[in-house]
Amino acid sequence: MSLTLNSIVSSLQRSGTFINSLIAALTIGGQQLFSSFTFRCPCQVGKNFYYGSAFLVIPALILLVAGYALRSQMWTISSEYCCSCTPPHRQIRPLERKLACLRFFSITGRALVAPLTWLAVTLLTGTYYECAASEFASVDHYPVFDNVSASKREEILAGFPCCKSAPSDVILVRDEVALLHRYQSQMLGWILITLATIAVLVSCCLARCCSPLTSLQHHYWTNQLHNERELFEQAAEQHSRLLIMQRIKKIFGFIPGKEDIKHIRIPSCQDWREISAPSLLCMGDDLQGHHYSFLGDRVDEDNEESKSRGIELQP
Repeated sequence: MSLTLNSIVSSLQRSGTFINSLIAALTIGGQQLFSSFTFRCPCQVGKNFYYGSAFLVIPALILLVAGYALRSQMWTISSEYCCSCTPPHRQIRPLERKLACLRFFSITGRALVAPLTWLAVTLLTGTYYECAASEFASVDHYPVFDNVSASKREEILAGFPCCKSAPSDVILVRDEVALLHRYQSQMLGWILITLATIAVLVSCCLARCCSPLTSLQHHYWTNQLHNERELFEQAAEQHSRLLIMQRIKKIFGFIPGKEDIKHIRIPSCQDWREISAPSLLCMGDDLQGHHYSFLGDRVDEDNEESKSRGIELQP
């Protein structure tokens, strides 16, 4: 039963549709909470537009940046194919570049899910748009505003989103303007959803048509990347732990957690100075890799333990 559950969870994690749906659902829930507790239209001339536009656009930009930043594959691509500040370690073949571009487009599609969902939901709700567009409503054809000065008209229009007390004829105009803004906002929301759907369909078709891999090869390559990352993280964790345990034993003379400790080592001042300077991993053209550790290179010397003085512990 547990194996079946684990396989289901693993398949859901690999499924792009499930992850995108989960991101969209979380974005919708966050938008509703955000609107309920934080959004309050100022209803002042010159402030409504900037306030409503900020709540509409800035969270979408933050979600877009977070969508890129939280993707580990994005940092892998940027470090291996885009960063020119490090010396070249190997020749990148054209096929690798094409696959890297394919992965970048896939990451971009995932990163756009949250901001597009935010924009679509906020436009369909219409609250932010109504606040931002309240000052620009056209009310020239309403007789109630014929004898109202321009400054007073702007003040009245800016107060429409707050539903302030007003004469009955002004309330009718306010309701009609609110319906007009709600109509415009929802139309923009549906246009955005339609364009995003078409863009996703076209991009998927172009990605498959321009991909150097067949459908089966692409499926195999995707599974290979997932398994490669998972197994590499497990091996790297175990390897680094064993290596660090050996280094700590050479410095202090024992391994942490061991009960039958009979010998410890007192590090010298030179040891402390040298283990404070980190060494980098495979930098430059040197074929001999250097360990990346704050313990330094001194602990890798085979004769280090024989040179140090130690203390025998009596059982």
